[in-house]
Amino acid sequence: MDSTRLVVGEFQLTKDAKRNTTAKGRKTKEKQEDAASNYSFEVKIIKMDPINLEVDFLGFPVALINAYRRIILAEVATMAIEKVYMYNNTSIIQDEVLAHRLGLVPLKVDPRFFEFRNAVLSSSLTWVPIGNQTDIFKPANMGPLHDDILLAKMNPGHLIHLEAYAVKGVGSDHAKFQPGIASYRYLPEIQLTREVEGDQAELLQKCFSPGVINIVNKPDGKKVAEVNDARNDTCSRNVFEYDSIKDAVKLTRKTDHVIFYVESQSALKSYEILEEAVNLMIGKCDTLLTEIEKHVERTKD
Repeated sequence: MDSTRLVVGEFQLTKDAKRNTTAKGRKTKEKQEDAASNYSFEVKIIKMDPINLEVDFLGFPVALINAYRRIILAEVATMAIEKVYMYNNTSIIQDEVLAHRLGLVPLKVDPRFFEFRNAVLSSSLTWVPIGNQTDIFKPANMGPLHDDILLAKMNPGHLIHLEAYAVKGVGSDHAKFQPGIASYRYLPEIQLTREVEGDQAELLQKCFSPGVINIVNKPDGKKVAEVNDARNDTCSRNVFEYDSIKDAVKLTRKTDHVIFYVESQSALKSYEILEEAVNLMIGKCDTLLTEIEKHVERTKD
């Protein structure tokens, strides 16, 4: 598949003109047939652990990747403290500030075992203590995700006595329910248009993130710059600040290769967060298809 690339200029992003002119002479039908036969998708897992996930999506439209990001931030559910009953607080921190801090503490509780509290019905009435929750959850697995989050500083004689109740929620209700951070970017590409040596090579290396540009010693003793790993480039465009070397580099971003990051800040592991987002997307698609089928049936009648 002929990839589309964005050229990173000093002040703007533009499409690669050379690549866009290669297919001008083709007919529309031929373009569609070639696209259908050559189009492919690929997913590569670069890094995966309970906290961090890095995935490469090749051939996917960026709108789909952005949809996953938005679903993670707004619709993947977590548990967070919602109600705080303050019985005694003689510390210097105000009750509402302490309650707000408690609400932002990520809890080590799997939200998939709980239901949303969207409405209060008679069926919501339960007897205290609550059933067999001790059989489902181990005490060691219930509590804050981190034990070192500062809530208040206490002076001698101060006392805080409260009860806090956690509920299931999503990021569209409040940011405290967001399961983590999700972001994406296009794969960077760096091409050296001429040989860069000596002091210019060292200057070029400093313009990019560590590991992007290497300096190689040639047999004749010259120090020459070469591209080592363009993936680590943050597209800062620092190279365009120097007239002596800005003509030696062509920066592009591959639009059909999207790097997707997920960092968990909840009980859900990074890959479980993406899995939940994909399942929510599938549910949305099913709902849309069902509504389309209903509309088609009504028009037939």
